[in-house]
Amino acid sequence: MSNINSKKFSPGQLVVNIILMCFSLAALLPFLMLIISSITNEQTLLVDGYTFFPSKLGFESYEYLFKVNVANIGRSYGITVFMTVFGTVLSLAIAPMMAYVLSRRDYNKRKVMTFIVFFTMLFNGGLVPQYLMWTQLFGIKNTIFAQIFPNLLFNGFYVLLMKSYFTLNIHPALIEAAKIDGAHEFYIYRKIIMPLSLPILATIGLMVGIGYWNDWMNGLYYITKTELFSLQNLLNRILVTIQALATMGNDNKLIVELPSISIRMAMAVVGTVPIMALYPFFQKYFVKGISLGGVKG
Repeated sequence: MSNINSKKFSPGQLVVNIILMCFSLAALLPFLMLIISSITNEQTLLVDGYTFFPSKLGFESYEYLFKVNVANIGRSYGITVFMTVFGTVLSLAIAPMMAYVLSRRDYNKRKVMTFIVFFTMLFNGGLVPQYLMWTQLFGIKNTIFAQIFPNLLFNGFYVLLMKSYFTLNIHPALIEAAKIDGAHEFYIYRKIIMPLSLPILATIGLMVGIGYWNDWMNGLYYITKTELFSLQNLLNRILVTIQALATMGNDNKLIVELPSISIRMAMAVVGTVPIMALYPFFQKYFVKGISLGGVKG
């Protein structure tokens, strides 16, 4: 008689699976509630509150966003996509170069430079000096570069994360062998180091991209022209406008019918869904990059 191997779940495995399912539901259900609330009738939200099974659906919030503000939404989407793609690519071009230098044991200033990078994670000059520097010295106020350069382009945490990855996964013997074959430093970096660093590059790229997509502080500080608003800044401006109109009184029927509650949920959906749709494509690299680069080197 042939032996048949059957997989049996132990009580411990069953408990772990149940716990993981609870965590998964805890992450999924709020987002599901967000979507349902965004398509719930405004009066139903006021009377019944938030529920997974609303008695009446309504798309007034999306109609307000994409009919009244369709031109602004489209332009802001374009600006957000541009600053996310350009800022992420630029960040991935700069941060790995510094991280690779800091990971080289033959660089005699490695410890000093690593401390300087780490120091920037603990202290900064403050908002006022930063604002004066970017607006008066670099003059980027009311330009697209104000959405890209401050805060997000270069981050000490990402540099140290990449440094740890290079230290743990790029053996010095590989670099020495390339030098013996006549390869120069930039060739080694471009042809050997970068192809071996796809997991950490995808991880940092996803983190930087999400930061750019969700950023609204730079637009708040450095942008006053509405045509340069990112998606987050435009949605925030729309919300402030609706709240201001709602406080003007109940005499105007148009003001009363504005979806002041469901519009918040709709704006969250509009601003979240596109970037979430990209996560499954980077998940494998993201988990691998964090696990390999998060160990102290």
